[in-house]
Amino acid sequence: MHDGEVRRGTAGVSSRAAWAKQKLKRTYGILERQFRGIFSKAERQQGITGENLLRLLEQRLDNVVYRIGFAASRAEARQLINHAHFQVNGRKVNKPSFLVREGDVIEVKERSRAILPIASALEGVDGRGVPVWLDLDKANVKGTVRGLPTKEEIAVPVNEQLVVDLYSR
Repeated sequence: MHDGEVRRGTAGVSSRAAWAKQKLKRTYGILERQFRGIFSKAERQQGITGENLLRLLEQRLDNVVYRIGFAASRAEARQLINHAHFQVNGRKVNKPSFLVREGDVIEVKERSRAILPIASALEGVDGRGVPVWLDLDKANVKGTVRGLPTKEEIAVPVNEQLVVDLYSR
Protein backbone atom coordinates (compact mmCIF):
# COMPACT_ATOMS: atom_id res chain seq x y z
CA MET A 1 0.00 0.00 0.00
CA HIS A 2 1.31 3.45 -0.91
CA ASP A 3 1.03 6.81 0.78
CA GLY A 4 -2.37 8.40 0.43
CA GLU A 5 -4.14 5.21 -0.56
CA VAL A 6 -7.08 4.06 1.45
CA ARG A 7 -7.52 0.36 2.01
CA ARG A 8 -10.91 -0.81 0.88
CA GLY A 9 -12.72 -4.04 1.40
CA THR A 10 -14.08 -5.93 4.31
CA ALA A 11 -12.44 -6.35 7.67
CA GLY A 12 -10.80 -9.67 8.34
CA VAL A 13 -12.18 -12.25 10.73
CA SER A 14 -9.79 -11.39 13.55
CA SER A 15 -10.51 -7.67 13.34
CA ARG A 16 -14.28 -8.32 13.36
CA ALA A 17 -13.77 -10.54 16.40
CA ALA A 18 -11.74 -7.84 18.12
CA TRP A 19 -14.50 -5.32 17.38
CA ALA A 20 -17.12 -7.67 18.80
CA LYS A 21 -15.07 -8.12 21.97
CA GLN A 22 -14.54 -4.36 22.32
CA LYS A 23 -18.25 -3.75 21.83
CA LEU A 24 -19.12 -6.19 24.61
CA LYS A 25 -16.49 -4.71 26.93
CA ARG A 26 -17.69 -1.16 26.32
CA THR A 27 -21.36 -2.05 26.54
CA TYR A 28 -20.94 -3.66 29.94
CA GLY A 29 -18.20 -1.25 31.06
CA ILE A 30 -15.57 -3.79 32.02
CA LEU A 31 -11.86 -3.99 31.37
CA GLU A 32 -9.85 -6.76 29.74
CA ARG A 33 -8.82 -8.59 32.91
CA GLN A 34 -12.40 -8.86 34.19
CA PHE A 35 -13.59 -9.84 30.72
CA ARG A 36 -11.04 -12.65 30.54
CA GLY A 37 -12.15 -13.90 33.95
CA ILE A 38 -15.79 -13.94 32.88
CA PHE A 39 -14.85 -15.68 29.63
CA SER A 40 -12.90 -18.41 31.44
CA LYS A 41 -15.85 -18.92 33.79
CA ALA A 42 -18.16 -19.18 30.75
CA GLU A 43 -15.85 -21.79 29.21
CA ARG A 44 -15.94 -23.93 32.35
CA GLN A 45 -19.75 -23.96 32.48
CA GLN A 46 -21.77 -26.54 30.62
CA GLY A 47 -23.48 -25.38 27.45
CA ILE A 48 -22.53 -23.02 24.66
CA THR A 49 -19.63 -20.77 25.69
CA GLY A 50 -20.92 -17.69 23.84
CA GLU A 51 -24.35 -17.89 25.44
CA ASN A 52 -22.76 -18.51 28.86
CA LEU A 53 -20.60 -15.42 28.35
CA LEU A 54 -23.60 -13.20 27.57
CA ARG A 55 -25.56 -14.68 30.47
CA LEU A 56 -22.72 -14.01 32.93
CA LEU A 57 -22.38 -10.43 31.68
CA GLU A 58 -26.13 -9.92 32.11
CA GLN A 59 -26.05 -11.40 35.63
CA ARG A 60 -23.66 -8.72 36.93
CA LEU A 61 -25.32 -6.56 39.57
CA ASP A 62 -24.48 -3.31 37.78
CA ASN A 63 -26.22 -4.57 34.65
CA VAL A 64 -29.25 -5.86 36.59
CA VAL A 65 -29.63 -2.52 38.43
CA TYR A 66 -29.57 -0.78 35.04
CA ARG A 67 -31.96 -3.26 33.39
CA ILE A 68 -34.48 -3.09 36.24
CA GLY A 69 -34.48 0.70 35.98
CA PHE A 70 -32.80 1.86 39.19
CA ALA A 71 -30.11 3.69 37.15
CA ALA A 72 -30.04 5.54 33.83
CA SER A 73 -26.82 3.84 32.67
CA ARG A 74 -24.53 1.00 33.64
CA ALA A 75 -21.87 3.49 34.73
CA GLU A 76 -24.37 5.20 37.01
CA ALA A 77 -25.46 1.81 38.35
CA ARG A 78 -21.83 0.96 39.10
CA GLN A 79 -21.35 4.17 41.07
CA LEU A 80 -24.60 3.72 43.01
CA ILE A 81 -23.58 0.16 43.91
CA ASN A 82 -20.11 1.30 44.99
CA HIS A 83 -21.78 3.83 47.28
CA ALA A 84 -23.79 1.01 48.90
CA HIS A 85 -27.29 2.13 47.88
CA PHE A 86 -28.50 -1.43 47.20
CA GLN A 87 -29.17 -4.65 49.05
CA VAL A 88 -29.40 -8.13 47.58
CA ASN A 89 -31.57 -10.48 49.63
CA GLY A 90 -31.41 -8.03 52.55
CA ARG A 91 -27.61 -7.85 52.61
CA LYS A 92 -25.48 -4.86 51.60
CA VAL A 93 -23.61 -5.42 48.35
CA ASN A 94 -21.14 -2.85 47.06
CA LYS A 95 -19.47 -4.87 44.32
CA PRO A 96 -20.74 -4.12 40.78
CA SER A 97 -19.37 -7.48 39.60
CA PHE A 98 -21.59 -9.42 42.04
CA LEU A 99 -23.45 -12.13 40.08
CA VAL A 100 -27.16 -12.35 40.84
CA ARG A 101 -28.99 -15.65 40.78
CA GLU A 102 -32.53 -16.73 40.12
CA GLY A 103 -34.78 -15.63 42.98
CA ASP A 104 -32.50 -12.82 44.23
CA VAL A 105 -34.25 -9.67 45.41
CA ILE A 106 -32.47 -6.39 44.66
CA GLU A 107 -33.77 -3.41 46.59
CA VAL A 108 -32.82 0.20 47.09
CA LYS A 109 -31.98 0.95 50.71
CA GLU A 110 -34.61 2.97 52.57
CA ARG A 111 -32.35 6.02 52.98
CA SER A 112 -31.42 5.99 49.27
CA ARG A 113 -34.89 5.89 47.73
CA ALA A 114 -35.23 9.66 47.43
CA ILE A 115 -31.85 10.44 45.84
CA LEU A 116 -32.20 12.09 42.46
CA PRO A 117 -30.48 9.53 40.16
CA ILE A 118 -32.61 6.65 41.43
CA ALA A 119 -35.86 8.64 41.47
CA SER A 120 -35.36 10.00 37.95
CA ALA A 121 -34.32 6.59 36.58
CA LEU A 122 -37.47 5.01 38.03
CA GLU A 123 -39.61 7.65 36.30
CA GLY A 124 -38.06 6.77 32.94
CA VAL A 125 -38.28 2.99 33.30
CA ASP A 126 -41.73 2.79 31.67
CA GLY A 127 -40.36 4.07 28.36
CA ARG A 128 -37.40 1.69 28.41
CA GLY A 129 -39.12 -1.40 29.76
CA VAL A 130 -37.90 -4.21 32.00
CA PRO A 131 -36.69 -7.54 30.55
CA VAL A 132 -38.97 -10.55 31.07
CA TRP A 133 -36.39 -12.31 33.25
CA LEU A 134 -36.58 -9.46 35.78
CA ASP A 135 -39.51 -8.18 37.82
CA LEU A 136 -39.87 -4.60 39.10
CA ASP A 137 -41.94 -3.57 42.11
CA LYS A 138 -41.97 0.23 41.82
CA ALA A 139 -44.01 0.77 44.99
CA ASN A 140 -41.44 -0.96 47.22
CA VAL A 141 -38.47 0.02 45.02
CA LYS A 142 -37.27 -3.56 44.59
CA GLY A 143 -36.69 -5.97 41.78
CA THR A 144 -36.61 -9.75 41.57
CA VAL A 145 -34.61 -12.00 39.28
CA ARG A 146 -37.28 -14.37 37.92
CA GLY A 147 -34.87 -16.50 35.97
CA LEU A 148 -31.61 -16.32 34.06
CA PRO A 149 -31.75 -14.66 30.63
CA THR A 150 -31.74 -16.69 27.44
CA LYS A 151 -29.83 -15.59 24.35
CA GLU A 152 -33.06 -14.29 22.79
CA GLU A 153 -33.78 -12.11 25.85
CA ILE A 154 -30.38 -10.42 25.75
CA ALA A 155 -30.57 -7.32 23.58
CA VAL A 156 -26.91 -6.85 22.68
CA PRO A 157 -26.27 -6.76 18.91
CA VAL A 158 -22.97 -8.65 19.02
CA ASN A 159 -21.96 -11.96 17.50
CA GLU A 160 -20.60 -13.61 20.64
CA GLN A 161 -19.27 -16.54 18.61
CA LEU A 162 -16.60 -14.24 17.14
CA VAL A 163 -15.41 -13.47 20.69
CA VAL A 164 -15.28 -17.17 21.53
CA ASP A 165 -13.26 -17.83 18.37
CA LEU A 166 -10.89 -14.97 19.23
CA TYR A 167 -10.10 -16.36 22.69
CA SER A 168 -9.89 -19.93 21.39
CA ARG A 169 -6.86 -19.15 19.23
